[in-house]
Amino acid sequence: MPTDLMKPPAEYRIIARDDKAFGVEISIEDTSPTMVTPFATEAAAGAWIEGHKARVLAPPSRRFGRLSMSGKRPPRSVAV
Repeated sequence: MPTDLMKPPAEYRIIARDDKAFGVEISIEDTSPTMVTPFATEAAAGAWIEGHKARVLAPPSRRFGRLSMSGKRPPRSVAV
């Protein structure tokens, strides 16, 4: 299923900061831009952008595992 139909495309821009670090500005149409900081190098900022794009396009995942019928987590089994 194409994810570009569900989410507006984001624009990423690497910005050099006064403190010699880098930031990534993320702009999405009809929203205020967001800044993610700090990155020690421009390459680190670029790598973060690529990882973020991959996470945004990835299908949703279950982060917290399955809950039991009572709403509580089943106890973890301990390997002996």
